[in-house]
Amino acid sequence: MTSAMNGSSKVVVITGASAGVGRATTRAFARRGAKIALIARGQTGLAAAAREVAEAGGTAIAIVADVADADAIEAAASHIERELGPIDVWVNNAMVSEYAAVWQMTPEEFRHIIEVTLLGQVYGTMAALKRMRQRDRGAIVHVSSALAHRSIPLQSAYCAAKHGVRGFVESVRTELLHTKSRVRVSTVSLPGVNTPQFDWTRNKTGHEVRPVGQIYQPEVAAEAIVFASENDRKDVLVGWPTVESVVGEKLAPGLLDHYIAHKGWDGALGGPEDSDRPDNFWAPVERDYGAHGRFDRQSTSSSPQLWATMHRRLLALVAAGCAAAGAVAAYSWNRSTE
Repeated sequence: MTSAMNGSSKVVVITGASAGVGRATTRAFARRGAKIALIARGQTGLAAAAREVAEAGGTAIAIVADVADADAIEAAASHIERELGPIDVWVNNAMVSEYAAVWQMTPEEFRHIIEVTLLGQVYGTMAALKRMRQRDRGAIVHVSSALAHRSIPLQSAYCAAKHGVRGFVESVRTELLHTKSRVRVSTVSLPGVNTPQFDWTRNKTGHEVRPVGQIYQPEVAAEAIVFASENDRKDVLVGWPTVESVVGEKLAPGLLDHYIAHKGWDGALGGPEDSDRPDNFWAPVERDYGAHGRFDRQSTSSSPQLWATMHRRLLALVAAGCAAAGAVAAYSWNRSTE
């Protein structure tokens, strides 16, 4: 790993950087002294994110672009390298979704979610690989979800997109391995996160929507993304709900279908929806939402599971040491009783 990947000269690109997980990730990299290129559709949130980077002592450029536009993302990558230098880390984070049963959606809405949430990551990866493969270094982090491993109702297009991201990254990873490239690709699978998306995501249910299960603060997600950018991990699972989704789908998928059919539907809905709520589906909401949503009181700011994932080598050494100590103690006890 080069010094640029560890030091303050790291150049990081973050899509969907204006709010939510992208905003928290921007702050996390800024605290590490990175030079950050922020990409999103909304100017107001981008400007606020850029100010936060500057206040943290970092360097930022803000680029208004839609990740569903491959030419715009390619142009952004060229602009970033001219302004900041070679890209070390590319974080694919931008997304849109919609709360609705599939029969309530239009084909255009479904297509748009796929174009942003799946193809946006594909186009970002293509732009990054075009440059990273030449230098034989770099890391591309794909922000994914527990829903890439186990789908739920009311978000069929989003789930399809995240499943697609998972399949895409697995293929790219094997292609890089085949060519002995040192460019790394990974996914970070998130649980429910307290972001503003629940206040602006298109919603046809007639109810307020919320994350299902334990909710985590976006800083937990940002910690996992930074970790993935610095370590060669295929998929970083965040939070026990994500682990439970992965394990449950492998062990009892049929039973899980019936459980999620009710829990995933009813658990996502609250009281009556505010008819004046904003909707960022086709165009950004020009307001600075920051990183957090409205679930601060119900959210946790730490994940012991993520800590264990990040420190698995240390835990393995401790376990091995305990096993060795136990073996020595048992041997000594046996000798003393002979």
